[in-house]
Amino acid sequence: MLGVIVFAHGSRDPLWRAPVEAVARRIGERAPGTRVGTAYLELTEPDLPTVAREMVAAGATRLHVLPMFLGMGKHAREDLPQLMDALRHEHPAVAFEQLPTAGEDPRLIDLLATLALKDAP
Repeated sequence: MLGVIVFAHGSRDPLWRAPVEAVARRIGERAPGTRVGTAYLELTEPDLPTVAREMVAAGATRLHVLPMFLGMGKHAREDLPQLMDALRHEHPAVAFEQLPTAGEDPRLIDLLATLALKDAP
């Protein structure tokens, strides 16, 4: 079974997580047989190891982690790969894949440009 974890930085502001959770809900709507969850690096719970453990316990054999970052900064380049290595060590029978950061996808770049040019001639 495939699990998808939408991974974001985290914030003390509880409203901040609404768009992250909206992405997770949309993934679940588009792929009803996929387990979907959200995880955060800091300041917000749950963290990535907790969500991964829950998904593995529920039968996930493949886990994709979608970093909800606009760029390949330190968190996506260093922190997340370390977390992924620890998960692979903890769950050797599970295939973990760190997807590219959301901001690296040309479709998102085009969408952001479209949003910025709203009502432009």
